[in-house]
Amino acid sequence: MVVFHMLSKWRMLLFIACVAFTSSFAVALFGNATADVGISAISAVSTGGRLVPIYSVARDDKAVSVTVDATWGDDKTLALLDLFDKHEVKITFFLAGHWIKSYPEMVKTIAAHGHELGNHSWTHPHMGSLSPAQIKEELELTQSALCDLTGSRPTLFRPPFGEYTNSVISMAEECGCKTIQWSVDSLDWKDLTADQIYDRVIKRVGSGSIILFHNAGKHTPEALDRIIRDLKAQGYMMVPVSELIYTSDYYIDRNTGEQRPVRVRTPAESDSSSQVSLDAEPSSG
Repeated sequence: MVVFHMLSKWRMLLFIACVAFTSSFAVALFGNATADVGISAISAVSTGGRLVPIYSVARDDKAVSVTVDATWGDDKTLALLDLFDKHEVKITFFLAGHWIKSYPEMVKTIAAHGHELGNHSWTHPHMGSLSPAQIKEELELTQSALCDLTGSRPTLFRPPFGEYTNSVISMAEECGCKTIQWSVDSLDWKDLTADQIYDRVIKRVGSGSIILFHNAGKHTPEALDRIIRDLKAQGYMMVPVSELIYTSDYYIDRNTGEQRPVRVRTPAESDSSSQVSLDAEPSSG
């Protein structure tokens, strides 16, 4: 009995060691990689079972996106439009349903100025608490309203409060939208001073940043005037989000939310290597 017990114990230890080795090998193979794969396209899916929105974009150039959420109020919108015209930049506005209903003419004006319009839900709810059917209704009501006013359906969605789930991201994809977060938060909605907003943004911005502002921020126009001027002086260019992101052959880093391009190996490179590795599994394409 003692001998049998000792043999069982050794078998168990050997089994544990094999499992540990297999897990370590899998992590080494798939968890810390070079985004270098021998296929021509990557399309939609999850990161370790969890879908991830786009927070920023890996870019070789100094491109960034200024985004403005519009949910309540309108008193700063014209000042912002004048500011963007002055600096000759185009940005992305994410519009919520109440705002669209309250200011339909301003929606048309924003579009007429050449800015991109994104979906910010219909009632600005905590979407993680909604059923798939309710999520779809929130998205489709906004899609339809913006299409009716501008003739185009949005291709981008920003969830209220930055809250998301797999269902939210999947339903946005079904509605034709990529889910967009931000990597730099101006906190302008807290009524920070223009200097405070400026300092927060300038210290955090980098190539591929998506910067969050609000159209009703008390000091947002003043702060943005300086921010845009100084970013341009540093060699940055500002583009709408749809021009910043990749639409195919990309993955999203599971830790940072950075969207990164996938480099496709040539047939010769594929033949010379037997290992395929990714920093994160492919995400929405």
